[in-house]
Amino acid sequence: MPKIFLSLSIANFRHYFMGHTLSTLGTWIQQVALAWLVYELTQSATLLGLITFFALAPQLVISPFVGATIDKLNKRIALIVVQVLFFLQAMLLAVCTYLHLLDSHSILALSIFLGVLSAIDTPLRQSFISDLVEDKRYISNALALNAMIFNSCRFVGPPIAGLLLVFSSPLLCFVLNALSYLCLMIALIRMKHIKVVKATGSIQQVLKEGYRYVFQHAEYKHMMFAVAIVNLTASSYVAILPIFAKDYLNGNETTLGYLWGAAGIGSLLSAMVLANSQNYEKIKQRIFYNMLLCVLGLITLALIDVAFFYYFAMFCLGFGISTSNVSTNILIQRQAPAEFRGRVVSIYTSLRFGFDALGGLAAGILATYIGVKYTMFIFAIILSCFMLYKYHHERQIKSLQLS
Repeated sequence: MPKIFLSLSIANFRHYFMGHTLSTLGTWIQQVALAWLVYELTQSATLLGLITFFALAPQLVISPFVGATIDKLNKRIALIVVQVLFFLQAMLLAVCTYLHLLDSHSILALSIFLGVLSAIDTPLRQSFISDLVEDKRYISNALALNAMIFNSCRFVGPPIAGLLLVFSSPLLCFVLNALSYLCLMIALIRMKHIKVVKATGSIQQVLKEGYRYVFQHAEYKHMMFAVAIVNLTASSYVAILPIFAKDYLNGNETTLGYLWGAAGIGSLLSAMVLANSQNYEKIKQRIFYNMLLCVLGLITLALIDVAFFYYFAMFCLGFGISTSNVSTNILIQRQAPAEFRGRVVSIYTSLRFGFDALGGLAAGILATYIGVKYTMFIFAIILSCFMLYKYHHERQIKSLQLS
């Protein structure tokens, strides 16, 4: 087994890898199709921002509470139930599209439903990976391969969606996504002999213990703050990407798919690098440099109006965001005790996707009033200021350690 795929030698993780790959591919196809359909029907940047917000915002509120429950549950059974609900959500979207019932209210309602399910599913899956990998030396490789699933599908899914939209309709994209959830469900059913360490005590007590564990550790606290800022600013492009494709590149559905694909290439390359790396000493330095790459991507989107540089900016953002997030997740899961892992991961995912949602909402609203170019520039400034603070803070810590 090549070094980059070491964790696939574990049967349970191999089942998960195959099922989750097909499921994630369907998710990306639906996301691109829905974004294009909404902008084509409404021409509203604000609605694009709201859809992104409601699809992700529940993670900010619900995921921490889910984490307290996760550490007391059979995660495999819980994940199977969640996939059934995902299937129903996608089929509802398909039925509404077929019957021409989609309007701003139904789209937002289905986005909220998707957001609630994602808030349960994401921390469940992230913490479940560590249970699947018996040899804990392979945890970081498994997490990187999990990110590779997301990012390779982010590369492949949007161009497929673009082609499907040209030759068919959003309805087909939504049906394919519904069927993709069955793949992960089958993979989960096939898994055997999964050992799980469960937390004891009431939900309230377990929740308090999780927050106390994270926020009383200075290192965890600063990592979580960095995750929030990166996803608030750099990930905001997701909500307004159709505007760049249609209004600035004068493109169509295929153009949007190619822009997503450029970000996906960057994310995929990032995951491959991380899966093949065992250097934990420089991981914090890696996070900082990739935040700088995100700043470069945002500034390029804001200041340059040349087609090539739009794709370059998307590559930078895809690589930078993925490396920052996955590296933080690796640090968290390697260091957190098994009985706390669900809660720690749920706090991470709530900040990762919750602030992604807030960034998308802010981007949609700002783009409506000041335009997408100025919006990207403002987010670049915010992220740059945070990096200056982070650099100064870390230098102070080193000075104290040396003295």
